[in-house]
Amino acid sequence: MAKYQIDQIDQKILSLLVNNARMPFLEIARECGISGAAIHQRVKKLEANGVIMGSRLLVKPEAIGLQVCAYVSLSLSENNKYAEVIKSIKKIPEVVECHFITGKAAILLKLFCFDNNHLMEVLLNTIQKIPYVQSTETMISLDQAFERQIWVKDYTYSGGNINPDEAE
Repeated sequence: MAKYQIDQIDQKILSLLVNNARMPFLEIARECGISGAAIHQRVKKLEANGVIMGSRLLVKPEAIGLQVCAYVSLSLSENNKYAEVIKSIKKIPEVVECHFITGKAAILLKLFCFDNNHLMEVLLNTIQKIPYVQSTETMISLDQAFERQIWVKDYTYSGGNINPDEAE
C-alpha cells in the first residue's frame, strides 16, 4: 500500500482537528480558504487512507474515581507467547494501553485503578496469574504533567528546529 501524501491544506485540517475535534467543517473551511464540501471530502479521504482514525469522547479518570494511574512492565517466560498474553490482557478493563517494547521487559501496560488496594488486586490476582507472565514491575504516576495528541506538522513550518509546545 502506497503511503498517502498530505498537502498543506491537509496539514492545516489535521492541525485544527487535533486541537479541536469538534470544530465545524465550515469553520475549518474558512480557516483553509476552501469550501465546506471540500473539507468534508478531504476529511473522508484522510479517514479512508488511515491518516485519521476517528474521534472519541475522553473521560477524565479522576472524575469517575480512578485515582491511581500505573505503568506495569511484564517480563515473559517465553517471548513467543506474546499473542496469548495479549489475549488475556485485553480482558482486563483497568488496562487502557498495551505496548510490545524493547528492553528487559516485553510488554508495557498503562492502567487506572480506584486506589492502591485495587491496583494490588489487579496485579496479584489478574496480571501475575496470566500464563507466561514471569514478573512485573510497577510504577505509579504521581502526576500527569501534560497529555497531547500526536503533533501535526504546522502547515507554515518550512524547516529547521521547532518546539512542538509552541506549535498551535
